Amino acid sequence: MSDLPEPAAETGKPAAAAAQAETPPLTRRQLRQVAQQAEAAKPSKAGRNLPAAISVGLLMLGAVLVGLFWFPLALLAMVVLLAALGSWEVARATSQARVHVPVLPLYFAALLLPGAAYFGGLEALGFAYAGSLLVIVLSRILEGLKNAAPSIMASIFIISWIPLLLSFAILLLADENGTWLIATALLLVVANDTFGYIVGVLFGKHPMAPKISPKKSWEGFAGSVAGAIVIGVLAAHYVLDMPWWAGSILAVFTVIAATTGDLSESMVKRELGIKDMSNLLPGHGGVMDRLDSVLFAIPLVYLVSHLMTWSASLS
Repeated sequence: MSDLPEPAAETGKPAAAAAQAETPPLTRRQLRQVAQQAEAAKPSKAGRNLPAAISVGLLMLGAVLVGLFWFPLALLAMVVLLAALGSWEVARATSQARVHVPVLPLYFAALLLPGAAYFGGLEALGFAYAGSLLVIVLSRILEGLKNAAPSIMASIFIISWIPLLLSFAILLLADENGTWLIATALLLVVANDTFGYIVGVLFGKHPMAPKISPKKSWEGFAGSVAGAIVIGVLAAHYVLDMPWWAGSILAVFTVIAATTGDLSESMVKRELGIKDMSNLLPGHGGVMDRLDSVLFAIPLVYLVSHLMTWSASLS
C-alpha cells in the first residue's frame, strides 16, 4: 500500500491556495488605506459619488457661464462639443441593441444645427434640421440597405434628442435678456437636481417611476419644485425684470421638463440594458447623464419666455 499514490486532495494544497498562503498579510496601515479608498469610492445613497458629481457639475456650469457672459462663440463651441459627445454616447449605446448608427452624420448635425441657430435663428435651424435628416438617409443608402430602417430611425432620434434640443440654448441668446434666461434655466436645473437630491435622500419614500428610476421620489420632486421656485422668483425680480409669479411659472415648468428629461434618459438606458451612457464624467457617468435634464428644460424656457413676451404685447 505504501507504493500507491495518495489522493490528490491529500498531496498538497492547490496552486491558488498555496500562492495565497505565501502572500504576506497586510499591515494595519495598509488596511486603513484600503478602507479609506473603498469609502471614497463608495457611491452615495442616491447611487453616485456625490463629491465627484458636484465638482464636475460646478466645473461644467462655470465653463458655460464664462462663455455665456464673455465669449458667445466659446458657448457655441461648447454646445457643438456637448452635442457631438452626447450623440456619440447614444450611438455607442445603441450597439447594445445591435443597431448600427453611423457617427459622421451625427457629428455633421452637431455642428450644423447650433451653427445655424447662432447665425440664422429659428428658420435656419429648421432648414438645418431638415438637411441633417436628408444627410442621414443618403449616407445610409450609400452604406447599403441592409438593416437601414432601424439605423435611420435611431439616427433621427439621436439628432432630434440632442443637437436639435440643445440648439435652443443658442436661440435664446438672440432674445432680450437671453443671456440671463439661459443662466436662469441652468440655475433652475441645478436647483432641481440639488433640492431634489437632498429632500429625496432625507424624506423620499414614494417612488415616482419605480420601474424606470427607483431612486426618484415624489418627495424629492416636491423639494425640486420648492427650491426652483425660490430661485425663479429671485431671478425674475433681480435679473429678468419679470413679476415674481412669472418666475414661479418658469420654475415649475422647468422642473417638470427637467424631470421628464431625466426619466426619459433612464428609460432609454433601461431599454438598452446599460447603467451609464459612458464614463467620461466622474460621478455622472457620461455627458448625457448630465445633459438629460437640460435638453428638455432649455426648449421649454424658450417657449415659455416667448409666450410671456407675446401675452405682454397683447395687454
